[in-house]
Amino acid sequence: MRVALIHDWLTGMRGGERCLEVFCELFPDADLFTLLHVRGSVSATIENRRITTSFLQRLPGAEARYRALLPLFPWAVARFDLRGYDLVLSSSHCVAKGVRVPREALHVCYCFTPMRYVWDLYDDYFGARAPWAVRLLMPPVAAALRRWDRAAAARVRHFIAISRFVAARISRCYGREAEVIYPPVDCQRFRLSEDAGEFYLVVSALTPYKRVDLAVEAANRLGVRLVVVGSGPEERRLRALAGPTVEFLGWRADAEVADLYARCRALLFPGVEDFGIVPLEAMASGKPVIAYDLGGVRETVVPLAAGMESPTGLFFSPQTVDALVDAVRRFEANAHRFVPKVLRANAESFDRPLFKERIAAYVARRREEFSRC
Repeated sequence: MRVALIHDWLTGMRGGERCLEVFCELFPDADLFTLLHVRGSVSATIENRRITTSFLQRLPGAEARYRALLPLFPWAVARFDLRGYDLVLSSSHCVAKGVRVPREALHVCYCFTPMRYVWDLYDDYFGARAPWAVRLLMPPVAAALRRWDRAAAARVRHFIAISRFVAARISRCYGREAEVIYPPVDCQRFRLSEDAGEFYLVVSALTPYKRVDLAVEAANRLGVRLVVVGSGPEERRLRALAGPTVEFLGWRADAEVADLYARCRALLFPGVEDFGIVPLEAMASGKPVIAYDLGGVRETVVPLAAGMESPTGLFFSPQTVDALVDAVRRFEANAHRFVPKVLRANAESFDRPLFKERIAAYVARRREEFSRC
């Protein structure tokens, strides 16, 4: 069986690339297709296979500014030649699902989300903070991308969603059903810590929709120590907001991030995520999560509530500084109710080997169905 793996782009090891790594292990002889590859940016498991990139790879400055090429993405992904493949497994949050697949091949899409830039988060990317030229030009471009995205989704044989939250979005945007298989947390990367913790922690790309500004302003108001791991276009603004108790570390290696989880008091997670690997990484380290009450965290965090045993975090709403400040105070008053071993056990129900088994079983079932067609 010839297998092709399709991934949007390879520029770093984030949650999507952790999933791709498992796909590479399941199909060690598969060829990998991606719009753009920054060499050395992903794990050896991914780097060591045959990688085919699109024409975008050859454009000057593409590695640094590839997101500006969004209008070209559909054309680029459609040019991959997948003749001769029996199984196409795309992992997509943008255009990977839009590959042209031969009639005789089965296409399964592991969908992180419909293209968020032109659906739910259009205003975050192209709204008031975007340059005036972008605000002027993007509406017709976004409309065309939405039409393309629907048409591309119609060509996918089966969708797997990373959460019920995303499955509902797939139904709303594409009119398609999706089975849910949660992404993996690699629990063995994290040590269980019984320590009370020295600081609050944020691990996030510094982009507008992540709402790291809420965590920074809450730390300022409470006078608590906050450590922020990550970088992005919001970094300058966030540094300007930060008081003396807030520290920015930029991106850090996996081992250092794992150590920060183990030493933190709790993770602050103020944005809306489609699933959210970071909260599970914190729980795998025995640390609770203080999260905005929307998105994938509702499916992974057991909330603190009256009479509720074994909580792993607590939620706040609305998405404001006041609500987050109140949540931190509630956490401090109930910190004794969070048991590190219980937090770890909850994370282990999403562990990497379980994800691998579930994906393998799903693909085998769909291939058997397809062979009977």
